Amino acid sequence: MKAAWFEEFGAPEEVLQTGDFAAPEPGHGEVLIRMKTSGVNPSDTKKRQGSFQHLLDGGPVIPNSDGAGVIEAVGPGVSHARIGERVWVYQAQFQRQHGTAAEYCAVESRRAVKLPDEVSFETGACLGIPVMTAHRSVFADGPVEGEVLFITGGAGRVGYYAIQWAKLAGAVVITTASNDESRHYCREAGADFIVNHKSSDMVDQILDFTGGRKVDRVIDVEFGANLESVLEIIRVGGVIATYSSTVVPEPVLPFRRMMFMDLTIRMIIVYDMPEEAKREAVEDIDEALRSDLLLHRIDKIYPLEEIAEANADIDRGEGYGCVIVNIED
Repeated sequence: MKAAWFEEFGAPEEVLQTGDFAAPEPGHGEVLIRMKTSGVNPSDTKKRQGSFQHLLDGGPVIPNSDGAGVIEAVGPGVSHARIGERVWVYQAQFQRQHGTAAEYCAVESRRAVKLPDEVSFETGACLGIPVMTAHRSVFADGPVEGEVLFITGGAGRVGYYAIQWAKLAGAVVITTASNDESRHYCREAGADFIVNHKSSDMVDQILDFTGGRKVDRVIDVEFGANLESVLEIIRVGGVIATYSSTVVPEPVLPFRRMMFMDLTIRMIIVYDMPEEAKREAVEDIDEALRSDLLLHRIDKIYPLEEIAEANADIDRGEGYGCVIVNIED
């Protein structure tokens, strides 16, 4: 089969290669999918950069956890009725070597979710890491109806979906954006108030909007960099849900201050979400797709042979939406 893979860590143009690779066979409880699309996410490119030092111990890695395609075969224990299903795939390259950047991918049946006929394979490749992370960030600590949420980086891949999940659930959403394009995406997603995080009076603007009410929850893309201002606007007993801290990767916590505010800090990594949370996310995503409730944004689509450039886009932090690799010509 055609595939992309890497055998050492490094820059995409130096280590990613494409060519012929042995096709997998579905094992017990698995389905074999002919992939149509593969999603490229920051967690995928960080693996290629070496964030999991033992990742290559088992041999070459076919990257990417997300994607979409059609089930062509099933392994023992899986109903043959699944053959021919259009599916979206999540968690394909987690604790295993071979992900979705290939003509074929064999995964656990539960990681291949039926994709409604009216939803494109390109959209299907966006549904794993971004949408499930956003879902967990919004709902991990209970219903948000009537609550005020502060979602940083609302135009980003996760933030864009977090705004939508929160609004669908009845929350008031405040978000950050620093330019006209990102403000447009935040408004499109449904944000009630948008503030420039670079403004010296950001905290005052937020409290003016809420009439002095502190926010109930924060969903944060830059935990360490934003913590000081977040503590000014979050209520006692509030929740900070965070899935990234790139600018300040090892933040120092003002423990006493946070303790006396009775704050909850929830770290979110989509791969290790409880299975119940994954099931809930999948169910809500399915309902949202069938009811056309979510907006999706795709920045660029590359052929498989240009997967290195797709990775470079992510590494440079370019664009706001999903970056997709088309597997078929």
